[in-house]
Parts: sequence; structure tokens; C-alpha cells
Amino acid sequence: MEFEKIKNKGRARLFDSRLLEVMTITHPIVVYCMYFPVIFYLLYHGYTVLLMPLGTEVLFFIAGVFFWSFFEYVMHRYLFHLILDGEFGKRFVYVMHGVHHEYPRDKERLFMPPVPSILLAITLFFVFRLVLGAYAFSFFPGFVFGYLAYGSMHYAIHAFTPPRFLKALWRNHHLHHYKHPDKGFGVSSVLWDVVFGTVPHKDDA
Repeated sequence: MEFEKIKNKGRARLFDSRLLEVMTITHPIVVYCMYFPVIFYLLYHGYTVLLMPLGTEVLFFIAGVFFWSFFEYVMHRYLFHLILDGEFGKRFVYVMHGVHHEYPRDKERLFMPPVPSILLAITLFFVFRLVLGAYAFSFFPGFVFGYLAYGSMHYAIHAFTPPRFLKALWRNHHLHHYKHPDKGFGVSSVLWDVVFGTVPHKDDA
């Protein structure tokens, strides 16, 4: 995914429709207000209604966070960076993720917009429910918390000068955007980049 010039100012117009265009942007506060109540409610439901032991809830919550990191890597590497032929395919990839590579500092396109985010979240919850049964009420909150941590990290990397503890992650993501779009797919963690050999070289920074 390469552009003649990466634009660190401005915003791409994705749709002619003003309504559709508004639906492509969001602020972190909106995302937090959407998902933190969901996390708390599902954990509460699992503990008080399904009578899930606290230790079990914690275990599956942590498993959900861990699984998010893998999901994040796979989605970023194999879906967001798809190479498709044809105008529709190229347009699809651009709207899904390419616009972020062309305008990486557009702060209102660093989280997934609410409508597709909610649809994806509902789908994944029912998949986890089918696979895990009642444990989904702990696993899914961990998964969503992992997403919020990832989104917050992503926002901080693009919007602010990173604190010292984020320097390594910032460097990897910076290299992913500006030098090696085929490496550095982990944003909230470098774990899976290490596992699959896609960590950008330090001497490229």
C-alpha cells in the first residue's frame, strides 16, 4: 500500500454523501462510551446471573485480551493490506485501511467508526458465544478491552509525541507507515511480529 505522497495534514473525502462521510469518522470518547458499559455489563451478568466464579472470569478476560492481540495482527496483515485487482477491490481496500496510510494523522479515523464497529462486535460476540458458551461473557469483554487498548495506543502514536514506554511501538508503527508496509503489523504489541518474523529492522529507523 504505497502513495506518491503521504499527507500528514488534511483528510480524504471518501463519499459524496455527507451522511456517509460523517459515518466514517469518530472520536475516542464515543468509542469508550460505547464499549466500557458493555464490558462492565457482560462481566456483571456473568458473575451475578450465570454465577461464574471470579477466578474463571479473570482467566477468560485475560484470554480475550490475548486473543485480541492475535486478531489485531491477522486482520492488519491479511485483510487491511489485501492487494486486489479492479477498481472496486482497490476502492474497498482504500476505504477500509488505505486512507489511514495516506492520511496517518487524521485523528478522527484512528478508531473504527461506530456503525461497522457495532456490527462487527455483535457478530463476534455470537461467534464466541457459539464456541465458548457462557464463557463468552468473560472472554468477549477481554477481547473488547484489548481493542480499546489497541485503539488508544494507535491514537497516542499518531496524535502525540510518545512517552518513553511507547517508543519501541511508535518506531515499529512509524516504519510500517513510512518505510515498510509489509512489516510491523502489531500496534498494541510486537509479540506476533516477533513470532511471524515481521519486526522492522532497527537500523531502518
